[in-house]
Amino acid sequence: MRVSVIGASAPTDAAVSDAREVGRLLAERGHAVVCGGLGGVMRAACRGASEADGHTIGVLPGEDRAAANEYVDTAIATGLGHARNALVVMNGDAVIAVDGAGGTLSEVGFSSVYDRPIAGLDAPSAPHVEAVETPAAAVDYVEANVD
Repeated sequence: MRVSVIGASAPTDAAVSDAREVGRLLAERGHAVVCGGLGGVMRAACRGASEADGHTIGVLPGEDRAAANEYVDTAIATGLGHARNALVVMNGDAVIAVDGAGGTLSEVGFSSVYDRPIAGLDAPSAPHVEAVETPAAAVDYVEANVD
């Protein structure tokens, strides 16, 4: 399964730790991480997955694949700016949100539109988001809710 990990571009230290753990758990359970490919939560999730020998996919806002963080295995340049948020969500079977603000909320909205189960770990409250307390609970939730 592919899981889109979304969240803050300037996260708290706790969110960085949570995102890294989410990435590690996803990789250990055989799932690929899809994200926006840049810094913050995206980088932390990719780092965790990479350290656990998982595969990471970064859907970038710009036109340069080299702009991806150093833990992205497959970089996809879109040239779409924030509109790429729909592609981040669409390319995962489920979504885990860690921390975040406006950009994360747009991805949460697309998650609802595209019927993706979404776990929120200290993420903005929104309809269709299952609030969870730990990275393990987030991964458990998405695994249990993908058809």
